[in-house]
Amino acid sequence: MTTAWMVRLGTGGANTEELVEAGYLGVDYVRDFDIRPYFGGGSDAFRAAMVPVFTELVPGISKVAASRAMGNLHAATQTMAVGDLVLSPTRGPNIQYYYGIVASDYEFHPGTPQPHRRRVDWKGFFSRSEMSLKLAALAANRQTVFRLGPEHADELAELTQLAEAVVTAHPVPAPASSLPDEVQDPLAFQMEKQLEDFLVHNWSKTALGAEYDIFETEEEGVIGRQYSTDTGPMDILAISKDRRRLLVVELKRGRASDVVVGQVQRYMGYAQAELAEPGQSVEGVIIAQEDDVRIRRALSVAQNIRFMRYRVEFHLEE
Repeated sequence: MTTAWMVRLGTGGANTEELVEAGYLGVDYVRDFDIRPYFGGGSDAFRAAMVPVFTELVPGISKVAASRAMGNLHAATQTMAVGDLVLSPTRGPNIQYYYGIVASDYEFHPGTPQPHRRRVDWKGFFSRSEMSLKLAALAANRQTVFRLGPEHADELAELTQLAEAVVTAHPVPAPASSLPDEVQDPLAFQMEKQLEDFLVHNWSKTALGAEYDIFETEEEGVIGRQYSTDTGPMDILAISKDRRRLLVVELKRGRASDVVVGQVQRYMGYAQAELAEPGQSVEGVIIAQEDDVRIRRALSVAQNIRFMRYRVEFHLEE
């Protein structure tokens, strides 16, 4: 099984048609800097080595945005595998999505607009209007490089007419009997995603939204959602409006267990070590429908982590 990727070739897809004609995908970020000496240690080691390089090339960029950018660079040059499906949008009002199969390992082409390249066997294109609303909304994400999940496999196979395509390389969830303690039932995986969607969409209307913004950049929009770390993805990464505090948000559909406290502390430790600027502090919040005595005891001695309940209301009115 292969993985499906979305890759934006140039700002807003400005270089898509040029690179499709040349038979490549490519990214920029660090311009003609030779990144090959930093391969081989995995994404986290690559980011740790390259973030200082990137921040020197782009003065004033935050560590969060720099870490995300170097994660994108590693994904395009190393994580993406030969045989994976790649989609790339064009620029303009009538967006087309070119699709093809990754055909080579990394190649360095200094002096070109996107010097960090992979050969691609481009097969064709389809229009945005042919996509389902769900896939079209995901494709509108301005992140430069990201995976498309398994729920889109059948649609992508139909759109690209590639019967062998495409599912993500994420592992299949464990059976219910072996789910971790903090997940109360198998539906929690799906429901937490819906809770995250709702919270992000309504962030400005919440108590957290009055104090924090979900982290974003001008180039890619919101990047503080499912932010990748070396111990798994944070649900939400936010920053205070005065830019002095980072906030790690962990969502649980039902009752939260004390196990979640350790999970949030791991993410906070990553944020403190890898993302926080000098003078920035890191806080955490667990959002769930209810708590219990175990998590209350754990939180009583956990610094800078608070608990918030969510309540869902449903009204029918004439």
